Amino acid sequence: MHYTLRQLEVFVAVAQHESVSHAARALAMSQSATSTALAELERQFDCQLLDRIGKRLKLNALGFQLLPKAVALLDRGEEIEELLRGQKGVGSLDVGATLTIGNYLATLLISDFMQRHPGSRVRLAVRNTRHIIEGVRQHSLDLGLIEGQCDDEMIISQPWVEDELCVFCSPRHPLAGREHLELEQLLREDWIMREEGSGTRMTLEHAARHRRSRFNTLLELEHTEGIKRAVESGLGIGCVSRLALRDAFRRGSLVPLPTPELDLKRQFTFIWHRHKYLTTGVREFLRLCREMTAGAKRSDDIALPPIP
Repeated sequence: MHYTLRQLEVFVAVAQHESVSHAARALAMSQSATSTALAELERQFDCQLLDRIGKRLKLNALGFQLLPKAVALLDRGEEIEELLRGQKGVGSLDVGATLTIGNYLATLLISDFMQRHPGSRVRLAVRNTRHIIEGVRQHSLDLGLIEGQCDDEMIISQPWVEDELCVFCSPRHPLAGREHLELEQLLREDWIMREEGSGTRMTLEHAARHRRSRFNTLLELEHTEGIKRAVESGLGIGCVSRLALRDAFRRGSLVPLPTPELDLKRQFTFIWHRHKYLTTGVREFLRLCREMTAGAKRSDDIALPPIP
């Protein structure tokens, strides 16, 4: 074998960060040592793995083929190292979750995971659906938990649990308490919306795609709790997961609005790269996710501690 795991680790880091200096910082190496390791790997096999485009290093065709295989080999190497050291953990795990899942489910799952496997290391990135899919595609995330579907051919998707969005308003809003509302009435209202690229925004816009009228977006926010607070203050109406609303509905600080014309059902979904080696840690985390939602028909049926 004419290459080392360190060389592959450097190659993967440079591919993910598109920069030798950023990769060096991520690996806690000097920039010269990082550059030398990558150059030596290419020299040994008389090949080039990355092309310089402007200030960034981009994978070429050979590098693109090598990346998933290098990531898989490094994952297996980490498992072997854990085994030889006699550690009880399941290695490191990089999880990406969309906002609803990240805020209401993922932190509880990670807490349970780390209590069961105290030697493990878990990093959680909470982003919108578009960013989580990109992270999985670029191998910077081992596993993604997203709202809705992913049609990327390089990514494997598995349904987790059904979720449903709900349009809601303040109990002081003029529409509060209505038993029937036309969609055109709702579209005329001021909306507090999630940003472009979020699974929630995509599901809502897809549900209303058959109407010529567009949403009257007053404000875009990247945080579910921010949307709830803005709606509660009377700025407009919103639409987020019932999972995020059930405690507010119980308290009466927010109220649901009827939307019989909109199909707001969707799936929470697991995603990982098609060429990803599923480590013991990934498989165990998936098992805990399914254990948490066992018996729940929908996300807001999951047994969770109340949110104040």
